[in-house]
Amino acid sequence: MSRPSTPSAPPVPSGTAGAPPAGGPPVDPRLLRTASAVRVHLAVAAGCGVAATGLILAQAWLVSRVVAGATPSFATDGTPTGPGAGLDTLAWLVGGVAVVAVARALLSYGAESAALRSAARAKSQLRMQLVRRLALAAPDPRRSSGEVVTLATRGLDALDDYFARYLPQLVLAVLVPVAVLIVVADADWISAVVIGVTLPLIPLFMVLVGMHTRARTDRQWRLLSRLGGHFLDVVQGLPTLALFRRAQVVAGKVRETTDAHRHAMTGTLRVAFLSAFVLEVLATLAVALVAVEVGLRLLYGNLDYATALFVLVLAPEAYLPLREVGARFHASMEGVAAARQVFAELDRPVGGATGGTAPVPPADPAGRGLTVDGLRVRYPGADTDAVAGLSLTLAPGETVLLRGPSGAGKSTLLGVLLGTVVPTGGTVIVHGRDGTGAELAEVDLDAWRRGVAWVPQQPHLFADTVAANVRLGAGRDHVTDDAVRAAARRAGLDTVVARLPRGWDTVLGEGGTQLSSGERQRVALARAFLRDAPLVLLDEPTAHLDPDSAAAVRTAATELLRGRTAVVVAHDAGWAEHTDRTVTITPATITPAGGPR
Repeated sequence: MSRPSTPSAPPVPSGTAGAPPAGGPPVDPRLLRTASAVRVHLAVAAGCGVAATGLILAQAWLVSRVVAGATPSFATDGTPTGPGAGLDTLAWLVGGVAVVAVARALLSYGAESAALRSAARAKSQLRMQLVRRLALAAPDPRRSSGEVVTLATRGLDALDDYFARYLPQLVLAVLVPVAVLIVVADADWISAVVIGVTLPLIPLFMVLVGMHTRARTDRQWRLLSRLGGHFLDVVQGLPTLALFRRAQVVAGKVRETTDAHRHAMTGTLRVAFLSAFVLEVLATLAVALVAVEVGLRLLYGNLDYATALFVLVLAPEAYLPLREVGARFHASMEGVAAARQVFAELDRPVGGATGGTAPVPPADPAGRGLTVDGLRVRYPGADTDAVAGLSLTLAPGETVLLRGPSGAGKSTLLGVLLGTVVPTGGTVIVHGRDGTGAELAEVDLDAWRRGVAWVPQQPHLFADTVAANVRLGAGRDHVTDDAVRAAARRAGLDTVVARLPRGWDTVLGEGGTQLSSGERQRVALARAFLRDAPLVLLDEPTAHLDPDSAAAVRTAATELLRGRTAVVVAHDAGWAEHTDRTVTITPATITPAGGPR
């Protein structure tokens, strides 16, 4: 029995899987381990930072020499002692300033272009790892599908600012102040002391502001994820909501979440603007202190004009990278929060068959044997077990009908066999034709799933052709058209295709809107026929069908079940004629309700 999608997602408390964890270094080491493109990007950013630092120092020296050379000289009493140098003397210096300016512009353009390409590769790597983990791990009941969609799209897209602006600026914030201090100390040690004393004030205030901003950004991201969950669930369930006249109520909940996200985003922006103002004031006051002490010593003749200009040109460059880091920090926080949430998902244990590497025992020609012993499953946050002490044995080629009240754990058992639900106790043993067995938790999950055919209560059809939707069930590439048509004929889908306007090339709407419920179920059966797996799992395949459609599906499924080990979960009593025995499940026990047929 599948769990219906709810039109709204519950709030996600801080610290759960739905919320990104707070704290962490400026460069998350998990990014370096997870995405190889990040390591390449950091190396490129470091190289560009070294080149940019050299250009900054060269530009300051050239500008100070041009201005000092063009300025007339004066005696101590103010009498001119000589004119400034002309363009013929300073031409090479002016040309050097122009060359350095063009080089800085080209370097900035190239570095940002490389950063955006690195960001695209890193996002692609993270998305692929996230999709693979979601395919392997048990679904997290605390996170809706809308939150996952928001995380994989809007959330990871926000990493562009992190890669293209924050990381390069972080490299400059390390290199430029140190280089400026060394060069200024060589030219004027007093100015270097002033810069060295005032420089740490900016990182100090950045940390204080960042501690306050992180919590606001995390809250903004949680609200954005919740909004994505609300919106996607509402769109998916809109026909049902409209039928029961609940669309306006749910729309009001979406509006409330939207308003909360807007207020959170406005508060985050307010803090960002105020922090930028604080950093600007600090940098301005620090540069003013350097200018005052340089000006006084220049006035009393304790410092030459060229050195004073050199120090004054370099002083703002020492503070600028730190101020920019603060600004870029706020712009990149959303992407960092999304990345932390991706890492939380990647760190979550894989469900069911826990990604072991043991080979799957070879199947018997008549199917695969299973022994379930004392199985217990409790979902996260639940007070009671969904399955408590369930035991069941299936011989190779045997078909068992599972019946019982809703909530007894029938679909949970199928989830364990599919490897999407984590058992909290008990064992599931897979038997091979040679008499050996292996625990399901120890076998390779991909290899196990290739030997399982699953027909759910609500099969998902994609916005693609009928042939492509059936071919999806093969679980492999290069499936011939003849194989697809043969599977469809066995499932009774060929008569449905014959009525479609373009036959097999008819593009179905998302969810198969052009097909009825019974026709969609025939697509699911055709997928199972095409998979030709030794183990078949059917989860309420006729629960939502009219009697005629249900009878047609049962008739088509009879051939699918023949010669295979199968578990059929159904309330429909008509399935008893197509199975070997019936087993009744209660929330705590399992009781045979009939012998072999």
